[in-house]
Amino acid sequence: MKISRRHFIVRTVTGAITAPALFAIPAVAAPLSALGVDAVQFRVRPGTSDDQTLALQRALDQTAATRVPLVLAPGVYRAGNLKLPAGAQLVGVRGATRLVFNGGPSLLSANQADSLTLSGLILDGAGLPLPRGRGLVTVVAARGVKIGDCEITRAGGTAIMLEQSEGEVARNVINDAANIGLHSFDARGLIVSGNIVRRAGNGGIWIWSSEQRDDGSIVADNRIEDTQARGGGSGQNGNAINVFRASNVIARGNRIRNAAFSAVRGNAASNIQIVGNSCSGLGEVAIYSEFEFEGSVIANNTIDDAATGVSVTNFDKGGRLAAVQGNLIRNLTRNPPDGTEANQGHGTGITVQADTAVTGNVIENAPSVGIEAGWGPYLRDVSVTGNVVRQAGYGITVSVVSGAGAAVIANNLITGAKRGAIVGMEWNKAVTGDLIAGSSAYPQLAINGNKAR
Repeated sequence: MKISRRHFIVRTVTGAITAPALFAIPAVAAPLSALGVDAVQFRVRPGTSDDQTLALQRALDQTAATRVPLVLAPGVYRAGNLKLPAGAQLVGVRGATRLVFNGGPSLLSANQADSLTLSGLILDGAGLPLPRGRGLVTVVAARGVKIGDCEITRAGGTAIMLEQSEGEVARNVINDAANIGLHSFDARGLIVSGNIVRRAGNGGIWIWSSEQRDDGSIVADNRIEDTQARGGGSGQNGNAINVFRASNVIARGNRIRNAAFSAVRGNAASNIQIVGNSCSGLGEVAIYSEFEFEGSVIANNTIDDAATGVSVTNFDKGGRLAAVQGNLIRNLTRNPPDGTEANQGHGTGITVQADTAVTGNVIENAPSVGIEAGWGPYLRDVSVTGNVVRQAGYGITVSVVSGAGAAVIANNLITGAKRGAIVGMEWNKAVTGDLIAGSSAYPQLAINGNKAR
């Protein structure tokens, strides 16, 4: 049928009048049925002291089979050991729907169940202890996982445990987890973004792998505060972000405050990028790249109040190849946290060992050393150029023990170094005078263009 211009206008206007006028009526809350299937239809009842596990499980199974969201009205639901089948979508009213854990290995768990969604829920662990290797939410071997806009509180262990899974954990609030806020193990590609993790007992966000392998997780724009180290040790616990054996991980744009040990700790984590994080109140090394790693970019971070700023270390274990660039580091302290020794280099801005460029950093108030190049014989191909060091014990130190390798120290500005601008070290002992003008006694060193005052 031929449609005239007049006919088109009439039909358009008529359609506009008869269609639902979504923007012409007062805003009202959508009924639960508009969001999915109301759990009341499955005799799930909020606000009762009765265990709702059986009714909730039946509701989850039936709605997941048709890929329809199961919607929980505001109120408190007591349950435990709920199994999420493939396609399960459990949706609550943000800030008002609370599931309280009453026992079992997890509150919610899934195994080989893809396309899972948890949204708008308060998941309350009630402080009940969780088994080792389990979280209040545990997901194993799943793709398309989405956990968003939830609050996970009082987990008696780890709040969220993901294993061999991929997906997104975003915009959640995780408070008072007894162990870890979020622990990912052998991820297949995970995005962890925009979350708030407060008062975790041993760690904020952990990205781990069972062996050195590609992981590719992105940990971005999270706020992690008051991370404790209840499990003790010398750095196994107490880290806001910990990457272990997982390669190609990005930790970007996170705000980290008050961690017992490190803000970001990469252990045997190759090709890690630690970029643009704001870190303060750290008990040990703020940003660590250690043990058997190859490749680390540590750039454009701000560090204020830590025992040590940046450490790229363990050349003796294979740790090598890094760029440390454009970081602002200040107000370091010699005071070590519990579990560490007093002589482990605290009060140092940046320490590196092998195949590393240290460029364009600004360091202020480092009572031990501004920049430390090498430790004993563990020095190879290090370049320290274009940095600003203000108010330090030693400005820049470089290892000159027998077997130490080559270093370039050039075009740095050093102000207020109390014990020398550039000094050669044998381990932690100064064995040269100030090398600011260079020295022919150490042909492996190229020292030029530096300014001290």
